[in-house]
Amino acid sequence: MVWETHESTTVYANSWISVREDRVTGPAGNGIYGVVTMRNPAVFVVAVDDEDRICLVTLDRYTTGTSIEVPAGGSDGEDPPVAARRELLEETGLEASEWTAIGTMNALNGIADAPEHVFLARGLRRAAEDPKHSQAEEGIAAVTRVPFTEVLAMIADGRITDGETVAAIAYAGIRLGRFR
Repeated sequence: MVWETHESTTVYANSWISVREDRVTGPAGNGIYGVVTMRNPAVFVVAVDDEDRICLVTLDRYTTGTSIEVPAGGSDGEDPPVAARRELLEETGLEASEWTAIGTMNALNGIADAPEHVFLARGLRRAAEDPKHSQAEEGIAAVTRVPFTEVLAMIADGRITDGETVAAIAYAGIRLGRFR
C-alpha cells in the first residue's frame, strides 16, 4: 500500500529543523505521522591517515551524553564537499589532500527526512588554523586517531554507539576493501 497524505501542518521550526504533523492513510489505516525535516543535509568524514588510523572526536551530546564519532555536521547550505572540508578542519584541525564521496544515507528514516553525505579523506596534515575555538563550541573533549581494526572493536563492544558513525565506517570499510 502506498502512503497517502491528507493534510500537513508544520508544528515547529527553527534554523536547523522543522517538525510537521501529517494526517495520513497507511498500512495500518488512518493516523497521524510526525516528520522531522533537516533544513540542510549533513556531512560525515572518515579521515584515514597513512598509518591506517581513523580520526575520531569525543564530544558531549545534549541528547545522549558522551559520544565517540567521526567528524560531522550540518552543511549549512554549502555544497557537501565544501562542508565536509570545513567540518574536518573545525573539529580536528586537519586538512586532507584526497577526498572521495563514498555514500549517502538517511538518518532515522522512519521519522526524519535527513539526508547525509559520507566522505573518505586521505592525505591528512595538520592545518595552520587552530581549531580550539571551534572544538570548544562543539563540546569536543578529545581528537584521537585509532587503528581501523580497533574502531571496529569499539563498534562491536559498544564504545561507539552513534549509528551514523557506524554507517560511515561501514562505507569506508567497503571502499577500502576491508569487508569482503
